[in-house]
Amino acid sequence: MKITKAEVDAVALLARLELTPEETETFTGQMDAILAYVEKLNELDTSGIIPTSHAVPVENAFRDDAVRPSIGVENALANAPDRVEGFFRVPKVIE
Repeated sequence: MKITKAEVDAVALLARLELTPEETETFTGQMDAILAYVEKLNELDTSGIIPTSHAVPVENAFRDDAVRPSIGVENALANAPDRVEGFFRVPKVIE
């Protein structure tokens, strides 16, 4: 499959990237090489391979919940530039 400059421009638009003509040319070649490699992988016989989502078995890695002491409000706010009633005060970001 041959990638065109128009396709690279379309992907750049979706990614909100502004590419120079030189970058478009470079990425066209790179994307074409990537897809050529994927096409080569499609030639492999995978009929006896079971589909998987992980290469190795994954088990739940979470630990049991345990109540432990925390650093406390005063220590957490010790270096806060501004605080109010035990909370961080931050600039308003919603208009």
